[in-house]
Amino acid sequence: MSESPVVVVTGASSGIGERAALTLGSAGYRVVLAARRLDRLVALADQIREDGGQALAVPLDLARVEQTKSLVDTVLEKFGRIDILVNNAGTARHLWLDQQSLEKDIQNQIQINLIGMIQLTRCVLPGMREAGKGQIIHISSVASWVGIPTYSIYNACKFGARGFMSSLRRELRGSGVIVSEIYPGAVDTDFALDPEVKWKTRTVTPDFALVSAQDVADRILNVICRKTRKTVIPGFMWLAVLLEAHFPWVLSWLLSKYFYIEDGNRYSWRERQS
Repeated sequence: MSESPVVVVTGASSGIGERAALTLGSAGYRVVLAARRLDRLVALADQIREDGGQALAVPLDLARVEQTKSLVDTVLEKFGRIDILVNNAGTARHLWLDQQSLEKDIQNQIQINLIGMIQLTRCVLPGMREAGKGQIIHISSVASWVGIPTYSIYNACKFGARGFMSSLRRELRGSGVIVSEIYPGAVDTDFALDPEVKWKTRTVTPDFALVSAQDVADRILNVICRKTRKTVIPGFMWLAVLLEAHFPWVLSWLLSKYFYIEDGNRYSWRERQS
């Protein structure tokens, strides 16, 4: 067990990150839980240990560079290496652009979803390159390919992250470090729940298209075992990617007919209530 791979999971206090930490812990990985809510991380780490695994809880706010550096230093001091980084932490404000504040909404999303993720990836790379092996896994979104109303800043972050990962993969060619991306569609978590947001994943997504946090966690384990570079979950969401690339007007028409729910009524983006 002492030689089992060390996996850092960001955003581990809830949702996909929580399920990923439990799944990887059960599979024998040494799991580092990183997020802002330390109390929840400690409880989760205790649960993993009770189940026979190894876990370390470390506070991380991706808006603070010093915490990013401290996380890596803490893990290296405890375990001596980082084998896998699961970039899962994220935030979103699904509001019309003119409703979003410059700092609280726009700047915060870009810092956490893009800049902080890049900075943490940069911090773990030297050790992986020296070891000649490792894996960077980014939990992205189909929103990396498909532009959606009220997702403008989130889309910008995810499009940017996809470009970053594509470039990084080529930079690391031959180094032994694998760059992987997982593109979930709609995930049934509390990630985007917000009293100001009219778009709700559970209410606007058909059941057949909705995936659970556990589904994504299982895919993370699969990507680690198979060293997969890119995967979409559910698989049929590749259709949305292809439509955006070749027939964007089709997606625009679909979204104009079916978008968000308020007070039990379904609205399209064209029917936005100002």
